[in-house]
Amino acid sequence: MILKNPAITVRNLTLGDGIPKICVPVTARDRTGLEEQLVKVRAVPCDMVELRADYYDGDPIEELAVLRERMPDMPILFTFRTKEEGGERTISREAYAALNRRAAGTSDEKSPGKGRNVAAADFIDLEFNRGEELLRELCRELQESGAKVIASFHDFEKTPDPRYLVHLLCRMQELGADMTKAAVMPQNEQDVLKLLQAAVEMKTQYADRPYIVMSMGRLGGVTRLAGTLSGSAVTFATAAASSAPGQMDADLVARVLNVLE
Repeated sequence: MILKNPAITVRNLTLGDGIPKICVPVTARDRTGLEEQLVKVRAVPCDMVELRADYYDGDPIEELAVLRERMPDMPILFTFRTKEEGGERTISREAYAALNRRAAGTSDEKSPGKGRNVAAADFIDLEFNRGEELLRELCRELQESGAKVIASFHDFEKTPDPRYLVHLLCRMQELGADMTKAAVMPQNEQDVLKLLQAAVEMKTQYADRPYIVMSMGRLGGVTRLAGTLSGSAVTFATAAASSAPGQMDADLVARVLNVLE
């Protein structure tokens, strides 16, 4: 049975309908680097911006506020990628939860829903591997504040079996995420096909909301351009420094996506 995958619309951007949307990461270490990267972001095709908060040496929420001021109409994805999943820093469970609550703009960390800061992120990335209990809890709290949650899974060493990838994506749906994401590393061509197999199975049988899938590195590059086939709602592309292996130039990605569409 093919399910309808309801789209999500934020700031006039619809995810899960039509051509895959391009998300460009910002990986600045400081305020100067942030301003320099934003100049480059404005110069390329970009539907949404990912703020990689784990790169920033200061308070990431101050960085988020600057980004919102500079790009008031652009949907922002706030991501603190932990060291365990290929990010730049380690962080405790408690600090991770508190930071993502602040990014969602809750006026009182213990009382979500009592107001939202104007500089809040539109989407918050939450790692599945931080624990199901925490993911379920934060999904509820951040959604009450008005943010959308993208639950994510990363494997920078291998590509799990397609059945396991489908299981993970379905489980993240069950835990309440608005969108789900799986990014894996291929060791050979067959691994790339495994990722696409799992994606098509989600698209045709299980997905009841938008999802994002990719095979990383040089081998997996084709999956970043194959959203029309795989059903992936978003692809990540670069305007400056990349935030993951295999990301391509945003201009190139936009041209290819339009040709394929």
